[in-house]
Amino acid sequence: MRPSRSIWILVSAMMLVGAVFLFWNIRVSDNAPVIMGGTAVPPVPTLDAEWLAEGKLLYAQHCASCHGLALQGAPDWKKPLADGSLPPPPHDNSGHTWHHQDGLLLSITANGGDPAHNSKMPAFKNTLTEAQMVAILEFIKSAWGREEREFQWWMTATRDGVER
Repeated sequence: MRPSRSIWILVSAMMLVGAVFLFWNIRVSDNAPVIMGGTAVPPVPTLDAEWLAEGKLLYAQHCASCHGLALQGAPDWKKPLADGSLPPPPHDNSGHTWHHQDGLLLSITANGGDPAHNSKMPAFKNTLTEAQMVAILEFIKSAWGREEREFQWWMTATRDGVER
């Protein structure tokens, strides 16, 4: 027994409605705030292509010699050196940069690493403008996965009080 033409039309219509529903929900959820720790966070900002390009150049010029051109950090970056300092960490997903809010990352870039932790990270406040430091951070963020970007944005939006 062959299904009637009306059944095929009904099944096709239901599939079309289902596809539209899925598309709508995906589109809407991409613009919805992320809920983390019970706190609604605005959607993760889109990275600006011009800032990324500038940040990539500045990173290569000022950061790559320590943190690696591919943001990979120093080998054995978690193992203290003979003087007790830690080697430069990676800025990709394998590191901890994405665990910190923008304000702290920009402060470390401007003022250097924490002397209490025997950091050798130099200060760049007399070398780079704030806009250049933000561009470098935008470039670093471009190497993170979606979950890392969302978590870091949550840290920034809830800890810095930033609303972009």
